[in-house]
Amino acid sequence: MRTKSLFFLKSPFSLLLILLVLTINVSIAQNANETKTSNPVAAKVEINGELKKWHKITLTFDGPETSEMDTLNPFLNYRFDIYFTHKESGRTLKIPGYFAADGNAGETSASSGNKWRVHIAPDAIGTWNYKVDFRVGNWQAVSERKNAGKSAGFMDGAEGSFVVDKSDKTGRDNRAKGRLHYDGTRYLKYVETGKPMIKVGPDSPENFLSFADFDGTFHNDGHKDNLVKSWEAHLKDWKEGDPTWKNGKGKAIIGAVNYLVSKGLNAFSFLTLNIVGDDQNVFPFVDYDTRDRYDCSKLDQWEVVLNHADIQGMFLHFKLVEQECQGLLDNGAIGAYTRLYYREIMARFGHHLSLNWNVGEESGDWAKDHKTPPMNTTQRLAAAEWFYQNDPYHHHTVIHNPPAFDDILGPISKYTGVSYQHGTEQFRGVHETILNWLNLSKETGKQWAISIDEPGGAEHSLLPDAEDAHHDSARVNSLWGSFLAGAWGNEFYFGYAHPHSDLTCEDFRSRDLFWNQCKYLLDFFEGNQIPIEKTDNHDNLVRKGDYCLAIPGKMYIVFLRNGNGSIDLNGVEGNFSLQWFDPRNGGALQYSQVQKIKGGKIQDLKGAPSEPAKDWVVFIRKVK
Repeated sequence: MRTKSLFFLKSPFSLLLILLVLTINVSIAQNANETKTSNPVAAKVEINGELKKWHKITLTFDGPETSEMDTLNPFLNYRFDIYFTHKESGRTLKIPGYFAADGNAGETSASSGNKWRVHIAPDAIGTWNYKVDFRVGNWQAVSERKNAGKSAGFMDGAEGSFVVDKSDKTGRDNRAKGRLHYDGTRYLKYVETGKPMIKVGPDSPENFLSFADFDGTFHNDGHKDNLVKSWEAHLKDWKEGDPTWKNGKGKAIIGAVNYLVSKGLNAFSFLTLNIVGDDQNVFPFVDYDTRDRYDCSKLDQWEVVLNHADIQGMFLHFKLVEQECQGLLDNGAIGAYTRLYYREIMARFGHHLSLNWNVGEESGDWAKDHKTPPMNTTQRLAAAEWFYQNDPYHHHTVIHNPPAFDDILGPISKYTGVSYQHGTEQFRGVHETILNWLNLSKETGKQWAISIDEPGGAEHSLLPDAEDAHHDSARVNSLWGSFLAGAWGNEFYFGYAHPHSDLTCEDFRSRDLFWNQCKYLLDFFEGNQIPIEKTDNHDNLVRKGDYCLAIPGKMYIVFLRNGNGSIDLNGVEGNFSLQWFDPRNGGALQYSQVQKIKGGKIQDLKGAPSEPAKDWVVFIRKVK
């Protein structure tokens, strides 16, 4: 036997066989060792939220114990993604997750823990399967290679499923309407209802999130701490049952949202990064001087506010950087730190149903004295491209600045519109500007959806009620001027030369009378079930200076600046009803002495029910 064994070992074939067996055994041992630290079958997951279509569903896993300031950066060096596949349709959404400290950081202010979290707002009922991809390695969070780095263990590879039922929500709640999306037309539409949104609300204060009840060091870091808000005026607007954090904090800012809802408005805007900007108190980082470590508890508290706004039917206008910050992370490029910032914001807030990503307020290369590097055309296009490639929901993506947008027009650009800043006193030229850019975008092959956000001169713009109770210029030139040009939205800026300005406002009631006028416009379009998505601008049919939005031959909405005008019905057959709407005081449609007109000629529009020299809206519909 010994002789045979020695002969066996001397055989070349036998030696190869032994080496193969040893290699297999080593491989098995290595895999067994990895399984001890990474057992996806046993990965612990908590699934929270109502398992319903459009509702926020949260998956939380036990992952590596770490902290915001750990040597192995949990934000930059881990990549946590989940692939959600709708079983019935086969569609897959790749959704980024994030380090969530102890899983309750908004309440505990924890900066360390082992919880890793992802949110999804599913767009279909039925079974959703999920699979975790959890990687670790240098710069892993911003790597686009599927198998970059190595497995981070723990829940990597974990799979599971859950069943989604239909939503039971109604009314303003965005979950009753579905996700707001761009479909290549002038108007964003809700997926569930198919109806377009008409967006109206405040564009100020830009430092809405500069709020004393949020965690973080911004309150006393020596950077314009005097601008940190209490929102005390809206404490009375908080309602029993509304969310708070840390034993009652947050009531005042939740109350501010409630006030806007009570006025019938449906949007507000806010910066998420204004380091070195005008306010310098809003940023997602652990402190003013850090760029790659994120404050888990503060961001959880932001989410409390934004989630409340979402279920109240509000549109969330994310302004991702202020002009002074456009070069803060990567000198204007869409480099690693910018992509990390985009990813963290999208992971934590991208599930919300009604929002846009505004990649830059006043960004570009236009300032006379740059505080940070300019952002050129390539960089502007790259920012929108990143969101197109990485946002699983393809939210509306815009840019916000006063110069021309010629460099980002066309079908190659991933911008779906612009958030237009128009800095003229008395809101002059808003109507004409929107018409111009709507037409230019259409002619270059991609129809934009345009909102006029920040109309009016920087010094004055929308004045407080105490200084301008009637708001005639804002109403005539911007509010009605924008929508009858074909805009889908209008947000109003508060001039810096007045109380309750873009930086100092802590009381939205400072413009209470004007919000009434905004509600009247919404009531007109929504209450009369006007199919605004089927309309086009037809100023050519009315007197110069008046506005006309129409479905020719069927319906005409005419805005008369001075109470009288005309409508050109040449070539149109049939009889039309004629009713009047008061944009200053709202109310029901009214009749005047002339209640019907005929097609085939130019018809005078005069005889308003009251105050005939004031502005009026004339609603003309074909009689069946």
